[in-house]
Amino acid sequence: MAIAAGAPGITDTKSGVVLATSYLMGWRDVPLRDLLEAELGVPAFVDNDVNMAVFGEYSAGSARGVDDFVFLAIGTGVGAGIMLNGGVFRGQDWLAGEIGYMLVPGTVVTKIKEDCPGALEEIIGGEGIRSHWQATWTNGATTLPRNATATHIFDGALAGDLLAQELLGLVSRTLAYAIYNISLVLNCTLFVLGGSVGLHPALREAAAAVLLKINARVQPRLMQSSLGTEAQLCGAIFRALAITRHLNPESEIGV
Repeated sequence: MAIAAGAPGITDTKSGVVLATSYLMGWRDVPLRDLLEAELGVPAFVDNDVNMAVFGEYSAGSARGVDDFVFLAIGTGVGAGIMLNGGVFRGQDWLAGEIGYMLVPGTVVTKIKEDCPGALEEIIGGEGIRSHWQATWTNGATTLPRNATATHIFDGALAGDLLAQELLGLVSRTLAYAIYNISLVLNCTLFVLGGSVGLHPALREAAAAVLLKINARVQPRLMQSSLGTEAQLCGAIFRALAITRHLNPESEIGV
């Protein structure tokens, strides 16, 4: 009866066009909604995949019924979905939530290059963590292999590996700074962590410990996504249901 889809890139939900994405090579100004409707013969709605995830968490996940919260997708890359007053906030140019380019203490200030990871993403994203690990890895300093992934490194940190604990400290501290800054701007206290890296309990616990040390009037609260890797899919289903119920798919309340 209807379909909704999330694209890993900047997406104009009004026109249904994926403007740009660094993960799908050659995708620029792709009319994804029109392509889906022409192929399937049903109404379609398209959005950024992290925005789909934030709607999934709002509809049936860790933030169900919470009108103001931020969903942090930390996997290979880093992105945020922002729910304000019960609606997904996308920004004037559909760029809201591109937090991978945030500058926080410890990040290197360089000119932003197209299709390159941002400063924050280079520290807390999966690829950034792996690159940092390979740069600091030395034989005998750790029991983990040089090609360990972010989740393997965090597992090693929990098991007592000192080099892994050092990297976990850097990543969690940097993430906590970003969360604190976002909470000051948006006055959101709930942050839901998702993505292959964000779902690791060691990262949530370490970042929460850093936040507790910050003397803040309101302490940001960190929760793991209850939908896990199904958050985007769940959000898309609820968007499609909105279409079948003859509602504007942008309508947040009552879906």
